[in-house]
Amino acid sequence: MHIYQVLKRPILTEKTDLQRDDNQYVFEVDRRANKLQIKEAVETVFDVEVMAVNTMIMKPRRRQLGRKTIQTRPAWKRAVVTLAPGERIQDFFEGV
Repeated sequence: MHIYQVLKRPILTEKTDLQRDDNQYVFEVDRRANKLQIKEAVETVFDVEVMAVNTMIMKPRRRQLGRKTIQTRPAWKRAVVTLAPGERIQDFFEGV
């Protein structure tokens, strides 16, 4: 998998905004990517040093129509990237 295919988009919520104060950034990543690929992608794209990567697979969203349960959004993978002390990703998140 190519480095630029690993990271899909940043996750921007109130919780992730608070995590940025602790040098943690949250991204939606490709489901096939492992922690080493995510670390390499963040270090290459943003030119920072990554200390840790935590991943989780988010459950698909479902809704019910009558007796049937329908899957409306597929499952996706989320990665919380912790940067080394003193490192920041300012340019990317500054205007958001």
